[in-house]
Amino acid sequence: MKTLKVKFLYLSLLLVVMMDFTSTECNAQAFNKQEFNDSIKKLPYFTLHKDIYFITGVPTNKEINSSTSNAKYQISFKKLLTKDLMPWDSYLFITYSQKAFWDIYKDSYPFEEINFNPTIGLGKAIFGKDDRLKGIATLAFEHESNGRDSIFSRSWNRISLYYSTKLAKNTDASLKVWIPFGYRTHHTKSGYPTGNPELLEYVGLGEFNLSREFIRDKLSLRLTLRKGLNLDAKGMIRSRIYYNPFKKNKSSQYIMLEWYLGQAESMIDYEASRSMVRIGYVIKSDEFNWFRGKR
Repeated sequence: MKTLKVKFLYLSLLLVVMMDFTSTECNAQAFNKQEFNDSIKKLPYFTLHKDIYFITGVPTNKEINSSTSNAKYQISFKKLLTKDLMPWDSYLFITYSQKAFWDIYKDSYPFEEINFNPTIGLGKAIFGKDDRLKGIATLAFEHESNGRDSIFSRSWNRISLYYSTKLAKNTDASLKVWIPFGYRTHHTKSGYPTGNPELLEYVGLGEFNLSREFIRDKLSLRLTLRKGLNLDAKGMIRSRIYYNPFKKNKSSQYIMLEWYLGQAESMIDYEASRSMVRIGYVIKSDEFNWFRGKR
């Protein structure tokens, strides 16, 4: 698994480098402060947060059968609580994401796991000396759990700081770090121990994302890296390739190919190592399209 992770990382980084030679030109100019504030006021109160998708696939590190193959889907939205800027030119929002693992190849199509992730946070745009948008920072309280009780309960809370910026032409990067709490073992009223005290060994204290666009509104790649606290190979690498086969793509609809390699894909068995390749339909999030600038 460790060797496979290293090869996967090298391959993904090679794809990102190659995109420098294959991507289309982008001469868009970054938003200035007034234009950004105006665009916030024009946004609908409900928008996408993370990608909304339905994908299905098979493992690459074990036998393929009805027990190892599955589907995964996610819904996610963001609600602006006010369009009027708060102190320090920030804006208040809530988000809700739900990710499910569905054993659609088994009899009766049972759900393996459903993970819930509500948040409340503050967002703030960062501008340079030229008054052009440089990045977007968010500070949020997050809860994530599988909504189950007793020995099957998995949950944790975190205060997270997220910063996203344009790294280069057609390339965005983001770094998210968190202070976790409420994840250690405790006992329920019935006396069952619950919690996930070793969680940080698998999810670490943050994650890094790199997005690169081959062809505008047509082909792009997103790479996500997360490293556990220990010095071993625990963590995850997730690569997503988005392809738009539609002539008119007003709804950000794509076909997505995902390869997830590592641990903590779901909460119930966060210690398990997975190597899953899935493909399916996605409505791609446009939450940070401000970095694409004006055309």
